[in-house]
Amino acid sequence: MLDSPAVRPARYLDADDFRRYTPVHIVWEITLACDLKCLHCGSRAGHRRPDELSTDECLQVIDSLAALGTREVTLIGGEAYLRKDWTRLIRAIREHGIYCAVQTGGRNLTPAKLQAAVDAGLNGVGVSLDGLAPLHDMLRNVPGSFDKASDALRRARAAGLAVSVNTQIGAATMADLPQLMEHIIELGASHWQIQLTVAMGNAVDNDQLLLQPYRLIELMPLLARLYREGRERGLLMTVGNNIGYYGPYERLWRGFGDERVHWTGCAAGQTVMALEADGTVKGCPSLATVGFSGGNVRDMKLEDIWRYSEGMHFGRLRSVDDLWGYCRGCYYNDVCRGGCTWTSHSLLGKPGNNPYCHYRALELHKRGLRERIVKLQDAGPASFAVGRFDLVTEEIDTGKVVGQISRNGQVIELAWKNRGKPSPETGTPPATLALCRGCEQYIQPHEQACPHCGADVAAAAADYRRDEMRRQEIVDNLRRLLGLDA
Repeated sequence: MLDSPAVRPARYLDADDFRRYTPVHIVWEITLACDLKCLHCGSRAGHRRPDELSTDECLQVIDSLAALGTREVTLIGGEAYLRKDWTRLIRAIREHGIYCAVQTGGRNLTPAKLQAAVDAGLNGVGVSLDGLAPLHDMLRNVPGSFDKASDALRRARAAGLAVSVNTQIGAATMADLPQLMEHIIELGASHWQIQLTVAMGNAVDNDQLLLQPYRLIELMPLLARLYREGRERGLLMTVGNNIGYYGPYERLWRGFGDERVHWTGCAAGQTVMALEADGTVKGCPSLATVGFSGGNVRDMKLEDIWRYSEGMHFGRLRSVDDLWGYCRGCYYNDVCRGGCTWTSHSLLGKPGNNPYCHYRALELHKRGLRERIVKLQDAGPASFAVGRFDLVTEEIDTGKVVGQISRNGQVIELAWKNRGKPSPETGTPPATLALCRGCEQYIQPHEQACPHCGADVAAAAADYRRDEMRRQEIVDNLRRLLGLDA
């Protein structure tokens, strides 16, 4: 654990952040203008919104974020650099002592634009690379975009910025991941964030790009292998909120080596907040505007939207009773709460049942079953519009369909049991699970026998400690023999 506040990353969360509902990390779409034409873009970026915030309005937002205790702001678009005053906003954010990063496709992040951002105090740049050049250029729908993105990252690193790569994983991505990691290491990135492409906006139009849920069985071991290999070579893989949840690899990536850290549910509206370019406020940048908007900074103070708006508070009010389908009866239901709200709502029209779960895919596989998605309805033309998908459960060997959401008549709606109630004045820090050392899967702290592998939890822990002591003795002996302790 990082115990000294002076060395903590800006997004590092402590219990007080949850109790006080501190909006630690803000993702801010400062314009919807974009110079790429991505086939999987959830916001359908391209043209500016009709009524984007003025410079003065943005500066007021920055003052409000500082007052709320925000520690990191990520500027996105579209493309943030297509807004003329983007470096002025960076400077204002940094004047408040807030860490500022930009997420970009990098197509026209010229040396002059990059230098202006560095001079304004920019801390970091995240560049999107969704595969090797042929796949990336196809997805971004602009020839040469891979080379432009790679060049932007190289120049950002040379300028002394913290540099990272973001990769969306779709149906065609897995084959590229090992070589893509080699390229990312060569570029000098320190972090590589992975997330799944979600059924929203352009991705609904191009649903062949979406990974089928049952392919998590292939994906997760690959990511675990690349995580270990990357860590040994100075590249830290971080997983987005729709990667996981639980299963044998959950302990690897969320805590960056601290196994006490695991997925604890959607943080939208609790420690995360987002703004759209016209001043609309949401709990997460990826959530649909309709149904998840908490209001607009032109109509209410940002502080009041955060504290009092019902649209912001679903994450604070939702309970296990809001889960449905497989997630309702899952072992992890009270901690996980259905995984990523964006993923499940965009896919099925209602949060609380998320088929993109590794633990779920493994459990179904044990029963000879798998899940796949089938598009039923296109998404509308608006930003963050969602369509409608069927979730089919079928036998792996025969293909026989044993369950469908559409056939079951599931009511699709945005609602939660405690909707209409005020947000609790004090938040609750997330629950902490224990690890079974027999199978390396998380379990409830009270368990005596592991529900996953059947091991005696205490005995497995004792064996693990003994093995750790033996390994440490071997290392210590080698160090002495090599004279490394002198």
